[in-house]
Amino acid sequence: MTQRILVVEDNKNNRSLIRDILIFHDYQVVVATDGQEGINLARELMPDLVLMDIQMPGMDGMTAGRILKADTATSGLKIIALTSFAMRGDEEKFLAAGFDGYLSKPLNTRKFPGQVKQWLDAGGYI
Repeated sequence: MTQRILVVEDNKNNRSLIRDILIFHDYQVVVATDGQEGINLARELMPDLVLMDIQMPGMDGMTAGRILKADTATSGLKIIALTSFAMRGDEEKFLAAGFDGYLSKPLNTRKFPGQVKQWLDAGGYI
């Protein structure tokens, strides 16, 4: 069975790159362009993995991730924080907020598929 990944990313170029890589590696991909849409799709589809951009207009990824983790229906979703503003302490901040992992942008396109596979297989932080 093909695993479903929800990509929540407001930047069109990043969204396209992530989607294309994941589709090439035989994942089913659904995209959302903001936090609220991401929450709605996560609740509806219950994806195997959520890749959540942190910096988005409107509802940011931190808020959306916290809402999903606080909801008993979606608290078990694996949510990975994506950010282009990597700073010291971010990893701890994302884990404390309930995220299951962290990935800084720009993505290393060679490592990215393996990281996704590890998150899906292990179910935990890598």
